[in-house]
Amino acid sequence: MTDSLKGKRGLVMGVANEKSIAWGIARALHQEGAELAFTFQGDAFGKRVEPLAASVGSDLLVDVDVTDDASLDRAFAALAEKWETIDFLVHAIAYSDKSELTGRFLNTSRTNFKHSLEISAYSFIDVARRAYPLMKDNGGSLVTLTYQGSNRVVPNYNVMGVAKAALESATRYLANDLGPDGIRVNAISPGPMRTLAGAAIGGARKTYKHTDQNAPLRSNATLEAVGGTAVYLVSDAGASTTGEIIRVDGGFHVLGMPQAEHL
Repeated sequence: MTDSLKGKRGLVMGVANEKSIAWGIARALHQEGAELAFTFQGDAFGKRVEPLAASVGSDLLVDVDVTDDASLDRAFAALAEKWETIDFLVHAIAYSDKSELTGRFLNTSRTNFKHSLEISAYSFIDVARRAYPLMKDNGGSLVTLTYQGSNRVVPNYNVMGVAKAALESATRYLANDLGPDGIRVNAISPGPMRTLAGAAIGGARKTYKHTDQNAPLRSNATLEAVGGTAVYLVSDAGASTTGEIIRVDGGFHVLGMPQAEHL
């Protein structure tokens, strides 16, 4: 521990289990001295998150449904009652009906399109608005998670690609909106990872293997690498970084075609 985040405190949203990207980030932030609070949705996830939170010395857990204004209001009221200010917020929340993460994008339903955009993109704006009063006097850092399916076609990613494109655009607009208050807004874009959310996408194993074999570093992202990037964005070292989509994918995004040995 270098204590680069000692004295800083913040909220991590979206931990599902110990393999979650959000947990990799939380663990890295804790290792650098940050105090953490967590959200979860429903008792099933709460039972998974509680021991993880306890392992990093946190007892501040709040049940949140990001599609419910009253739920969000209660969560941030509870956070404000515990802490007068926060220094960062990590948004690692996304959702789409699993049945629409296979097959043709053409068959995306209206209901799932709206639901996916609301949870995966609009929720970041919604939580940023509620975090703002806790950051406006001292500045802070908002971090969300995206994926390259936002700007390149990834088989079966379908409506999530549209949702992540919206999320990335929201990141830029929020960065401009909140910059005068000293609040930075960025997104981390990891390559494919073996997570509960990633497993819902059709052909996930093939995508993971393809990236692992063809990325310039010949490896996929790790929780530690993503966590380290979040530490940078939350810490004073990232004081002049905002509006960025930072890729942590072994360099895969620079490729125009597979490596010669895999053609």
